[in-house]
Amino acid sequence: MKVGIIGSTGTMGNGIAQVFAAAECVDAVFLSGTTKERAEKGKAMIDKTYKKRMARGKLSLEAANWMLEKIETGTLEGCADCDIIVESALEDIDLKKKIFTQLDELCKEDCIFATNTSSISITKISNGINHPVIGMHFFNPAPAMKLVEIIAGYNTPQDVIDKIDRLAKDIGKTPVHVGEAAGFVVNNLLIPMINSAAFLKMEGVSDIKGIDDAMKLGANHPMGPLELGDLVGLDICLTIMRVMFDETKDSKYRPCPLLTKMVRAGDLGRKTGKGFYIYNEDGSKTPVDAI
Repeated sequence: MKVGIIGSTGTMGNGIAQVFAAAECVDAVFLSGTTKERAEKGKAMIDKTYKKRMARGKLSLEAANWMLEKIETGTLEGCADCDIIVESALEDIDLKKKIFTQLDELCKEDCIFATNTSSISITKISNGINHPVIGMHFFNPAPAMKLVEIIAGYNTPQDVIDKIDRLAKDIGKTPVHVGEAAGFVVNNLLIPMINSAAFLKMEGVSDIKGIDDAMKLGANHPMGPLELGDLVGLDICLTIMRVMFDETKDSKYRPCPLLTKMVRAGDLGRKTGKGFYIYNEDGSKTPVDAI
């Protein structure tokens, strides 16, 4: 089986490529970038991850080489002979439809198109696409997290759903079948919690540390909601809230204005070094309102 991954340097696309490279059932992984150079950068990122795991004694050199040898790099045209393609581009329906429209003309007839969208309607994405489209939603970090949400669109054939269910199990994941709804299951519950925490901060109910400590100590969460928002990426949280609000027109999904301002300012969380926390070079973090 040959698996194509769209989104070579993104956190999710890169992690998903590692998942498939580690699977016995997968013969080759094609890492597609907007340019050959970006795809090669994505593979270099994977190589760096493997080296870190080897240094910690978590991965052997033999296993790392076996996985790296599976990974090919290039642009979209290299996906032509893939059996399944997992798209993990930005959470933008126009971009996703553009990618699948291009793939529609390139790929063999029995290729399955899977999207790693975290909130967008599969039916919307698949409209006008000739190949079957299904949601295959991984979670960050993809190599470690066991869950894969499988989302069928209105026209997704049952045999495709069954194939993706088997594939998820074959790559060591636990599939959960989800009906098409804004945010699916996890993000429908999780992202509004992060948004509510942002409202609590904006309205002065508590400070950043207080809000996070309350959920860690009072609800036994391993990570507070604002710290979690920084990990997910505040831009991603905002995009998902907007999708959920647009889909439902329910005011409970109204994005917090503070979240909007932070994204506009480029304070996106861990990936930019600053969100609700400032992330220091020594690995520590400091709440922004404590400075």
